[in-house]
Amino acid sequence: MCSWPASGKRAGVRDNPVARGVVLVLLTVVAYWPALSGEFLWDDRLYVTDNPLIKAGDGLRRFWLTTEFTDYYALSNTSFWLEWRLWGANPVGYHATNLLLHALNALLLWRVLGRLGVPGAWLAGLMFALHPVNVMSVAWISERKNLLSLLFVALAVLAYLRWNEERAPRWYAVALGCFALALLSKTSVVMVPVVLALLVWWRRGNLTWRDVGALAPFCALSLVMGLVTMWFESQHGIRDAVVRPEGWAARLAGTGWAVWFYVSKVLLPVNLMAIYPRWQISAGSLVAWVPLLALVTLVVALRNRRGLLVALGGFVGLLVPVLGFFDIGFMAYSFVADHWVYPAVIAVIAVGCAMLQRWAWLAVLVVGALGVGTWRQAHVWRDDETLWCDTLAKNPAAWMAHNNLGNALLARGEVDAAVRAYDETLRLQPDYANAHYNLGIVLYQHGRFAEAEERFRETARLKSRSAEAHNNLGAALVQLGRTNDAIAEFKLAAQLAPRWAEPRANLQRVGSAE
Repeated sequence: MCSWPASGKRAGVRDNPVARGVVLVLLTVVAYWPALSGEFLWDDRLYVTDNPLIKAGDGLRRFWLTTEFTDYYALSNTSFWLEWRLWGANPVGYHATNLLLHALNALLLWRVLGRLGVPGAWLAGLMFALHPVNVMSVAWISERKNLLSLLFVALAVLAYLRWNEERAPRWYAVALGCFALALLSKTSVVMVPVVLALLVWWRRGNLTWRDVGALAPFCALSLVMGLVTMWFESQHGIRDAVVRPEGWAARLAGTGWAVWFYVSKVLLPVNLMAIYPRWQISAGSLVAWVPLLALVTLVVALRNRRGLLVALGGFVGLLVPVLGFFDIGFMAYSFVADHWVYPAVIAVIAVGCAMLQRWAWLAVLVVGALGVGTWRQAHVWRDDETLWCDTLAKNPAAWMAHNNLGNALLARGEVDAAVRAYDETLRLQPDYANAHYNLGIVLYQHGRFAEAEERFRETARLKSRSAEAHNNLGAALVQLGRTNDAIAEFKLAAQLAPRWAEPRANLQRVGSAE
């Protein structure tokens, strides 16, 4: 016999959480299907295919216990280390893992908002899953760190809410442990303790000293991991580069620009690109301060609307690490990026869906538009050439895109086109070391050793701690017959990268030749 609900109506998807979860996951897979056939691109080589620690048997120890790698996202790098042993250099497996994690995050978002009693929780999970601004985080394999960190943040929030209701110590331990795992995946979630405080205040209407004490260990974890990340960024990411020459006044004004930019991309996700134009912000201009003044005005206007104020606080709070107060290597070519808004987008979507869920027909239209947008954006992240051509069509001044397009063209054997791309990069950004280096490689391979020497020397000037630049400069000097100068460069390269065997091998070859 069939069982029927008390209303006498047949139970459907709306009344069945399992069915709704299946629908959410299936729609996510459909929208992101083009991403599954994508290649490794951009930083994927740094993190996966060309990463010696991924391939090394002791790579896990070195990720966790040394400062060798570019960053200290030890858990994310561990996932790559494990996957390399499953599917090696086949990108499909990594893309499938990213897609699975994104779908899980959408399901967990549904669960978190449902526990908070936010209307339209399932709709919010679905819109988060299908929102085009998240494509950069899902289709770009390197952004595994975004997906993992949000997964553990969602689990931490669920456990903390449970502990706040029941005061069972085990839930507090789970929350703190999950938050630690989130930070080990990507440290950009350091502001989660603020979000937890906002949620407690929203539910109870007040914060006690007991609440502050409970959040203290979370804050301590954020502080420690934040300092670790800043050290890694200074040593491996930025080094000697000046990514934000603006003064602190311009940076403060720029926070308003960034917040409203992200709001606009969440509400109207069009003209998305890998690298947005880099703003010129003059703190001496009143116009530069208008976005920040508008944000402050909005906060004042919402002072009696606790729910909206919490959403705004959570959105801005989660963005704090990427608003320009701290130097990030990416900011050398853009102050904003789609992948930086991945966790914060939840706040705007939650508010929107709480209002939108009353109009089913409009919600269907919005979901459909988001799904189509994600499908189209996922195609953009298919391969390097497609990605950088799309970026340059929208932002021709993106010098990083010209350089990366040159790399893609060179890999295809289109040497002349690659050289033109590198030349355009240097026209737009004369001090970009990587473009000098890449052009030096091409010139060396074509026997133009004097010109290659000039490029490698410029690279070494701009990146004095680059072992590759000094090693290749030595190779060019050998070809030019300047052996003593070459030996000095090989020795310096060996000192800068003690684990790298090539400089020592070059020294032996030069010595035996003499």
